[in-house]
Amino acid sequence: MTACATITPPTDDATMTQPALNRTYSDAINLEGRLSVQYQLNDKDESVHGSFTWQQTAQRTAITLLSPLGQIIAKIDVTPESATLTQSDRDARTAPDVDELAAQSLGWPLPVSGLRTWLQGFAINSNGQKFVATPTNNKVTTRDGWQINYVTWDDSNPAQPHPKRIDLQRQTEQAGNVVMRIIVDQSQAR
Repeated sequence: MTACATITPPTDDATMTQPALNRTYSDAINLEGRLSVQYQLNDKDESVHGSFTWQQTAQRTAITLLSPLGQIIAKIDVTPESATLTQSDRDARTAPDVDELAAQSLGWPLPVSGLRTWLQGFAINSNGQKFVATPTNNKVTTRDGWQINYVTWDDSNPAQPHPKRIDLQRQTEQAGNVVMRIIVDQSQAR
C-alpha cells in the first residue's frame, strides 16, 4: 500500500450510507477510548493495555497511545506523504506506510489505515465489497484478513449509532494470533 492509500476514505459516500440507520462516513472525527492487544513475541504471549486518542481529518490522522497510568507509549502522525511514529525512548521514525511502521516500531500490528473507516463501522470485505456494520450485521473479514466484530453500539443518537466495542483478530507472521479489543468512550464527528 502507498501512503496515500493508507488514509484515503471510502470514495462512494452513497454506498457507505445505511438508509435504515442514516449512518454516514465522516472524514473528520475525534475519538477517545481504550485498547487491549494480545500477541506473541519470541513465542511468548504478550499484551498491551491502555487508552488512546484519535484525531482524523481528510488529510491527517493523529493517534496517541497511552499506558494505563496515562504515560505516552507512542504518537503516530499520518499525512498523505508519510507517517511518523514517536516513542519516548526512541528517535522518531518515518516511513511511507503507516501500518508497516507501526508493526515494526510497536512489535505488533496496528492497522491504522483500516481503522480510519473501521472505527466508524465501515470496511471493505474480503471480496472487495463495501461493508456497513449495523447492530444486526456486525461481523466482517477485511480484504487484508482482519476479522472484525462490532460487539456493542452507542445508540444515544438513534439516527446515527456508532460502534462502542470493536473486536479485531488476525493471524500474522510477525506477532502470531493478534487479538485486539477497542472500546470507544467518546466519539465526535467534526
